[in-house]
Amino acid sequence: MFTKPSRLVETTYLLIDLGCDLRYAFKQYAHRPSIGGRIASTALPPLEGVLFFLVLDPRRLAMPHKLLFAKMKGKWEGTCRTWFQPGKIADESPIRGEITAVLGGSFLRHAYESSIQGKPRSGEELIAFNVILQTFQCSWIDDFHMNEAIMFSQGPTSKHGFCVFGEYDVAVNHPKWGWKTEFESHDDDHLMITAYNVHPEGMEAKAVETIYHRVH
Repeated sequence: MFTKPSRLVETTYLLIDLGCDLRYAFKQYAHRPSIGGRIASTALPPLEGVLFFLVLDPRRLAMPHKLLFAKMKGKWEGTCRTWFQPGKIADESPIRGEITAVLGGSFLRHAYESSIQGKPRSGEELIAFNVILQTFQCSWIDDFHMNEAIMFSQGPTSKHGFCVFGEYDVAVNHPKWGWKTEFESHDDDHLMITAYNVHPEGMEAKAVETIYHRVH
């Protein structure tokens, strides 16, 4: 347990560095009689109890989704890299995107324009946080990667954002392939979106990497 002041201070700095809102965490968990079924919060000073819970449960170190949504909104520019074979870049092109709040801020819309191998490419994502499932959800359309289909993905929070997983069809009567997408916001002015192809047997390979910097 965090009984020494130095350990408490060290842990507080750790949580601040990880982007955790301690005031939000305290409000949500300090009043609870138990912490993840492991230890009673009344056995520790309230803040130490909160810190103990957060360290044991990595999900609580993640950035609150409303804060993440606020950081993601805006106009972005950057570079998009595409791989068709593992370790071999097939294309590197400029990309412009805009992320806006829709329906009162409950959802984010990410619309972007780029090119691939000299041909125009555009797409959109609709992003939500399902408060019941505590899961991020995303629908994706792209005139190159998705053809005329819509991909639905969902997944958990991460240290600097979230990671969602979906599947797509390659042919009739063939196993579906997976598509894992990681959204990472390390600060207010940079956003990275990395997607991986996932073979039906589980092997992953980087497929698309978008590195954005904020322009507005």
